[in-house]
Amino acid sequence: MRILTDKYDLPRFFGDLSRAQSRLLLVDCGGTLAPRTADPSLVKPYPGVEELLNSVIERGKTRLVLMAGRTAENLASRLKLAKRPEIWGPRGLEPPGADSRVRPEIAQRALRALSLAAEWVRREDLLHRCVKRPGRLALNFRGMDLTLSRRAVDRAATYWQELADQSGLVLERTDGGLELRIPTENKADAIRALLSETDGSPMMAYLGDDLTDESAFRALDERGLGVLVRPKLRATSADVWIRPPDELLEFLRSWLRAEGIELEYSAAGGSRFY
Repeated sequence: MRILTDKYDLPRFFGDLSRAQSRLLLVDCGGTLAPRTADPSLVKPYPGVEELLNSVIERGKTRLVLMAGRTAENLASRLKLAKRPEIWGPRGLEPPGADSRVRPEIAQRALRALSLAAEWVRREDLLHRCVKRPGRLALNFRGMDLTLSRRAVDRAATYWQELADQSGLVLERTDGGLELRIPTENKADAIRALLSETDGSPMMAYLGDDLTDESAFRALDERGLGVLVRPKLRATSADVWIRPPDELLEFLRSWLRAEGIELEYSAAGGSRFY
């Protein structure tokens, strides 16, 4: 664990959390609650994560929101939780109850550019590493030889950036790949939407691992704690870096302790925050 800014020290944060009138815990699910894999169908949460999330949900003293990188239905089916959590859909932009069939209007030039990008993927024999969703196309090079993946990302980035410049699409680098998409709200907008419907000024934290979580970290400003959850540190706007799984589990245990819960298993593994 490493403190990256002087906004908070963790003992003070959890002390303030224990006295808070309301609490908001936002967790990006992609590589935060589970290790990233080349095959998304093989993703499993870190041992112990589901039990701790269950405790947060059942206690009811924290509004827990999972920011799902895939559809809410798929995510909910992978997490074995006693109660269905509040899930904001793909990229954290689709609030609960939203009709997944309703998508932003896509300009014809953007559709054409996405079609050209998909054709390039086919020519490069990268279909097995491509995910298509309405209004977006993503490439995932995790598990590929590092040198080969860098070359592949550079080739894709060169052509896709040309398409983005011509069409108004947005090209983003993700951990292990690229995403070409229509301009939409990002995770920072999701945070602002959540705060707008939350009474008062909740103590809050956002846990994420991906480059797409950086907008969320910045949006927190002085209102919450940004927590980067990944095995290796990278340049980030987060306030704290923790390594999964042990430090992730201990962070969640510390959150529960701040709610006044005594955990029988809190001495098992992990570092101590306070």
